[in-house]
Amino acid sequence: MSDDVKAWYQSRTVWGALIAIAASLANAAGIQVTSGDGAELADLIVAATGAAGGLVALLGRISARRRVR
Repeated sequence: MSDDVKAWYQSRTVWGALIAIAASLANAAGIQVTSGDGAELADLIVAATGAAGGLVALLGRISARRRVR
């Protein structure tokens, strides 16, 4: 994968858009969500997906049947 290409779930823009949609729906349902909440949530989700990716890679290496040389 090229350095200038990233997976969709690593994009703050994508998460920001999804959170904006969810916040609009929440506001329509009577739940107050501020723009600061959305920005913090987007950063948290991007960090969490990166950590989850690292964990999956580590678990995959541990459970692999072949050794790494």
